[in-house]
Amino acid sequence: MGICLFLNPIKGAGDDLPDVGNHAPNIVQIDHYDLADVDLAPYQALMLPAHLDQRFFGTLSTKIYAFLDDDKTLVFNGHVAWPMLAEFNNFVPLASQSLENLIIHRENDHPVFDGVLTDELTFRRGVAGFYSRGCNPPPDGATVLHSVGPDRLPCDWLYHRPGGGRILMHAGNDLWMYAGSSDSTGRIVPQLCQWASQTCQGEPS
Repeated sequence: MGICLFLNPIKGAGDDLPDVGNHAPNIVQIDHYDLADVDLAPYQALMLPAHLDQRFFGTLSTKIYAFLDDDKTLVFNGHVAWPMLAEFNNFVPLASQSLENLIIHRENDHPVFDGVLTDELTFRRGVAGFYSRGCNPPPDGATVLHSVGPDRLPCDWLYHRPGGGRILMHAGNDLWMYAGSSDSTGRIVPQLCQWASQTCQGEPS
């Protein structure tokens, strides 16, 4: 199993997030802009926060594609405002944020969400809308894991790139905001790190 590399949010953002290092073993966390100089070879997965300097990240696309081509995993959280990779498309918000439109639906099972109840994704502390309020449209061939609202906008998807590697997209707040939760969402962080730290080879597309 490889090591997951977590990119910390840009300075001044994400201060309310739990420290993922307290809830997942065998990870490394680095400052946001250090990504430009870090050798990615030792890592199996790169975990991006919702508070990401997307233009800065876009300047590293050659480095990121080389990482993915080596059968690695990229996990993206947040809203794509400036498509940084060819597989990314601009965020599409919900038409309205009524309760019906904020309900999360499971479209396909996945190890990251094993045992996680969709009701506990829809509602956090009794309030709906924390998980997702729209989608980053997936590329052709992606597998939709969760959708939101009656139009089933694909808010979580997994894409196995023809050139190698895989991208897990979550169009919402950092998945690691659930670290240490007392309900079923507390399973997400350890399961995410376990899955992401494993090679993509042999996993079905």
